[in-house]
Amino acid sequence: MIELKTPGEIDAIDAAGSVVARILTAVRERAAPGVRPTELDALAADLIAEAGAVSSFRGYHPRWAPGPYPGVLCVSVNDAVVHGIPARTKLKQGDLLSVDFAVHLDGWCADAAFSMLVSGGSEASMNGSARSTSADEKLIRTTEAALQAGIDAAQPGVRMGDVGHAIAQVARGAGYGMLADHGGHGVGRSMHEEPHVPNESKPRRGLRLQPGLVIAIEPMLHAGGRDSYRHDRDGWTIRTADGSRAAHAEHTIAITEQGPRILTLR
Repeated sequence: MIELKTPGEIDAIDAAGSVVARILTAVRERAAPGVRPTELDALAADLIAEAGAVSSFRGYHPRWAPGPYPGVLCVSVNDAVVHGIPARTKLKQGDLLSVDFAVHLDGWCADAAFSMLVSGGSEASMNGSARSTSADEKLIRTTEAALQAGIDAAQPGVRMGDVGHAIAQVARGAGYGMLADHGGHGVGRSMHEEPHVPNESKPRRGLRLQPGLVIAIEPMLHAGGRDSYRHDRDGWTIRTADGSRAAHAEHTIAITEQGPRILTLR
């Protein structure tokens, strides 16, 4: 069942979204060569506690997973697209890092993600040419542009298919693949609610967007141009089937009479 949220409930999700945004900013600032993803996870866990929030990821156990998720962050590196379990392997200069994160605050959930290149600042890249770095930056920029296109399309009265069509126009137009069988979702009381939010669809099809609908929009792009993927043995981490790098960007938004309202900004 799809639940439309009241203005007060949307404000409560926005409060959770502010926590998500602040913690993701701290994680982005901490990520650097030599830092372990487990350290990023520990940082986020400490900040969740300081904010009086609760991790939406730790202990989450969908039917398809082999066990409860062990971290508060999903940390996916290079060809890992999503759901990467924070590892002890140190990040390297030039790694493509994607971080997904959600919290509950006072019973309300918000969800967001970003991708970045791991950099030591003034240090020269030790893991690839400037050309490959430029390709990674283009992948990240295009993923962010696809997210923004989806947000811009999420106007009251349009169809859900218009959102997926806007995302795909950007992603496919740049020659990228997109993670098959995955997309965004409703969010609010729970991390995953109805409806499904496709990253590719036909315009003027599907659910009509109404004020009060709160959704997470999250394009996941593959540099190799293919949509196929594989799972790691951990049962969680999803990687591109061709080994190409991937990027992920996500915001929680509310549909309002005035248009889309991003709830996961500081």
